[in-house]
Amino acid sequence: MTRSLWKDPFFLTGFLYLAVLILASFSYYLIWDNEIRSLYFITKEDGSMAGAPLPPMWSYPFGTDALGLDMLGKILIGAKYTILAAIVIAALRVAISLPIGFIIAIYLKPFKRSINGVIDSFHYIPLAILAYYFLHPILWMPFEGFSTSLYERLAIEVLILTLLIVPILSSLLGNEIAKIHREEFILSATVLGAGKFRIMVKHILPLMKDKLVLIFGQQIQQTLILFIHLGLLTLFLGGTFVDYSIVPDPPSSVTLEWSGLIGDSFRFLYTAPWIPLTPILFFASVILAVSLMMEGYVRATSGYSYYKKRFKDRYESAKLKETSLHKSDFKRMDV
Repeated sequence: MTRSLWKDPFFLTGFLYLAVLILASFSYYLIWDNEIRSLYFITKEDGSMAGAPLPPMWSYPFGTDALGLDMLGKILIGAKYTILAAIVIAALRVAISLPIGFIIAIYLKPFKRSINGVIDSFHYIPLAILAYYFLHPILWMPFEGFSTSLYERLAIEVLILTLLIVPILSSLLGNEIAKIHREEFILSATVLGAGKFRIMVKHILPLMKDKLVLIFGQQIQQTLILFIHLGLLTLFLGGTFVDYSIVPDPPSSVTLEWSGLIGDSFRFLYTAPWIPLTPILFFASVILAVSLMMEGYVRATSGYSYYKKRFKDRYESAKLKETSLHKSDFKRMDV
């Protein structure tokens, strides 16, 4: 299975893209110490001068920002923070939610319906609003400056963004575990004397492995989208630098992570669109790379297309719903 996974073109393409971005980000730090090259003005062919922000050109493929700083350099600096933070948050969500889901499905079985009813209410609360409420006191720089270090703020943010989704994910995994626990071979193992922990480790986890990998990929994508939402709310990964001078500059990212590059440059969407669109493009490319890895994993392990199956299931579900609605209409007409 492992050999076929690394030979799958979808998985390999997505993995290599993420690996190259992360390695390039660390290499940029080691070689250039995160120093960003700049270009303040150029001379056009007609002899006129053009100043920053400068549009994309061969030497600056993504152009420069309003200060003349290379957008590609800023992207490379922030790549390691953005991608690795999303991976860590997704991994922690799955790692914490799995044992809680097991407890809900096995030990709290009589209360599972009530617990799921309470947790379902979280689906109607915008996650970005909750995250903003909890993170604003930590990430928004006060007048006297941050009282915490960068890594302390990153750790707190990772923890909060992890815990916010744990109830919903625990309920989802609990339902999956409960479904498997009703299978006949689980009953046979119980009759033969297997304990609940052994059943979980030896029987349920192997069956859920593929599901957990897909959930992990989905959580990476959801975390990246949440970063974008927080960036538009000017709450950036690692902290938002706020200028309290008489003529202040707009809030900016402390780490140059990608959501900060969107939030502090969205005002240029119409005048210099390459500035906010560059980080948006890289966000989209990373989400696509994760989707390719998920598709490749399912193709290598199960032999079918993950997204084709999802599309087919949704189409058949919509068709079934439409058919049932038509039947109910006919019944009302008969009456």
